[in-house]
Amino acid sequence: MVRLSREYGLKGIFLVGGAFILAFGMYNIHSQSGITEGGVLGALLLIEHWLPISPAVSSVILNAACYGFGLRYLGKPFAICSIIATGSFTLFYAFLEQFPPVLPDLSGHPLVAAVLGGCFVGVGIGMSVRAGGASSGDDALAMAISKITGCKLSKVYVISDFTVLLLSLSYIPVQKILFSLLTVTISSFIIDRFQRVRNPQNNIQV
Repeated sequence: MVRLSREYGLKGIFLVGGAFILAFGMYNIHSQSGITEGGVLGALLLIEHWLPISPAVSSVILNAACYGFGLRYLGKPFAICSIIATGSFTLFYAFLEQFPPVLPDLSGHPLVAAVLGGCFVGVGIGMSVRAGGASSGDDALAMAISKITGCKLSKVYVISDFTVLLLSLSYIPVQKILFSLLTVTISSFIIDRFQRVRNPQNNIQV
């Protein structure tokens, strides 16, 4: 019982902590520098630019749509953990928006922004993945599409990221899109590292 309580406690810390790290990086680096991401995270920034809709709001809408589409292909524990992570991200981002950015504007240093942004996103999402969930609906949507089409999951992720990055060319210069590709590569690598330390039951190793 004690071990089980500790395990759930660590899961909660990783889910909520990962959501905060992700929100912090998205607000202080991505939104300020113009460096974007692929998938749902990149779509949030795309919507924020063209419509007066905060990622705190669009995150709920997009993720709800993705989870709703792919819920039938997900296990209940994954769904619960993902809801916690997504809800925490929304609350943290809304909170951070009440204050000016605490990091310097890295618009003039896109390489630094790309590396730091990728690290924040990778660690944030990676912590959620390690706890058995996800901070966005990318996973749910990708799994559902892979199941329906028979396409490899990795290819679905690549198509999703590149589609959003291509759309982002509507407001982001080509040079910054190239740096965004670097961000996506770094974050994907870090997420993969976190995923590799999960045990077969999707629990945190303690």
